[in-house]
Amino acid sequence: QVQLVESGGGLVQAGGSLRLSCAASGKILSLNSFDWYRTPPGEQRELVAAITGGGDTNYAQSVKGRFTISLDNAKNTAFLQMNNLKPEDTGCYHCDGEVTMEPGATWNGWGQGTQVTVSS
Repeated sequence: QVQLVESGGGLVQAGGSLRLSCAASGKILSLNSFDWYRTPPGEQRELVAAITGGGDTNYAQSVKGRFTISLDNAKNTAFLQMNNLKPEDTGCYHCDGEVTMEPGATWNGWGQGTQVTVSS
């Protein structure tokens, strides 16, 4: 079985940076795609950034130029580097990942989430 565990959230002042990690554990052959979503307080979940195993990326307009999504296949981990954070970036951040497992089945699932709070 595969498990995704996020980390790296916290409280930061506006203008600061955080790096979120989403580590996949299990017998993994490859990372196929990962997405980062966030749920702001009182609002619906929104897609923040996405990346394919080939390295193609996609970002929400509100984070372009400030956030960078990446994959480290050696560590089976997806990252979200967040710079120049704004109070509106506050929310619970979840990763959603698809991996190929040994002996060749695919798995898709969510992590438990990590809270990001940006103070003004």
